[in-house]
Amino acid sequence: MTKMWVSLIAMLVMGLSVFIITFARTKTTGVLRGTLSFVAFIIMVVGFLGGMAALM
Repeated sequence: MTKMWVSLIAMLVMGLSVFIITFARTKTTGVLRGTLSFVAFIIMVVGFLGGMAALM
């Protein structure tokens, strides 16, 4: 049951990163765009690691 919750949270976190990167690329420019893209990348890595933890 715990693996299911970890997996669900990992998917939601990765979904959040997709939303942030989409927002950054369509609505922002300059430094803010780069910052949001970097934050989205970090969030995606966290989601990926959560997904890998759910598989272990």
